[in-house]
Amino acid sequence: MTTLAAAERFLAWLQIEQGRSAKTIEAYRRDLRDYEDWLAARGTSALKASSGDVEAFVQALRKHGKAARTVARQFAAVRMLHKYLAIEGERADDPASLVDGVKVPSGLPKPLREDEVDRLIAAITGDDSFARRDRALVEFLYATGARISEACGLSLGDVDMEGSLVRLFGKGSKERIVPFGRGAHRALSDWLDSGGREMLVPGRWRTRDHADAVFLGVHGTRLSRQAAFAIVKKYASLAGIKEHVSPHTLRHSCATHMLVHGADLRIVQELLGHASVSTTQVYTKVDDELLVSVYRESHPRAVRK
Repeated sequence: MTTLAAAERFLAWLQIEQGRSAKTIEAYRRDLRDYEDWLAARGTSALKASSGDVEAFVQALRKHGKAARTVARQFAAVRMLHKYLAIEGERADDPASLVDGVKVPSGLPKPLREDEVDRLIAAITGDDSFARRDRALVEFLYATGARISEACGLSLGDVDMEGSLVRLFGKGSKERIVPFGRGAHRALSDWLDSGGREMLVPGRWRTRDHADAVFLGVHGTRLSRQAAFAIVKKYASLAGIKEHVSPHTLRHSCATHMLVHGADLRIVQELLGHASVSTTQVYTKVDDELLVSVYRESHPRAVRK
């Protein structure tokens, strides 16, 4: 069996048995093709590779100047492949288990301040369909802490306007129900009302999936991640926010602001769709300026009468 054939069996197992998304499968496929090509050049395959081969592959990635996060991701794919081959009895050992993991520098998320979020939203002026859509998107991202893929993948049937609830599908197609507040409700209502979304509806839908989309692009198709990034970046610039702002910044901001105002860590974990609470804990490490500000506003011996 070639490395490619072994990888395809592994990927099929990931998709069917583990419920990994199509995007995750494709990313692993690209990484494992790189591994296959590298092993073939050394005259071996995943079924024969030694721990020395795996270690040399990781070193080769580093030597080519790839970022630590990219190296860690590719090594994770290789390690999972070898673990699968060992479990399935395709080989007697797991060479990747003997190779040290790749450390990735932990960068703290940089949330916006609450006044910056207000400025970002206020920068979206006008009442045309595009302004309504953009306002609804930004309000929704900040209100729910949704990933941009979850927002772009949102369908009309996933939104309960009466209950101010939305159904999101996270990594591994894991479903969760998330509430949203008055600002997001008002913005979504304006977008879904006459003069909003209907203005971007094409004469003929390309697919049923586009027809179900909450957020539409200029051509009446489901809003793309790239377009959503451009929307957030545009209004951040108009608001005079100099730091890099992306849809994920709004996710960071949602989590950080909730924790600062007393939300339970487990609740925020569920809201964000994190599998582990340790992932959510990074949001508790807020910057000093925010920490000092909240202390002065809330500590009984610091609050000014």
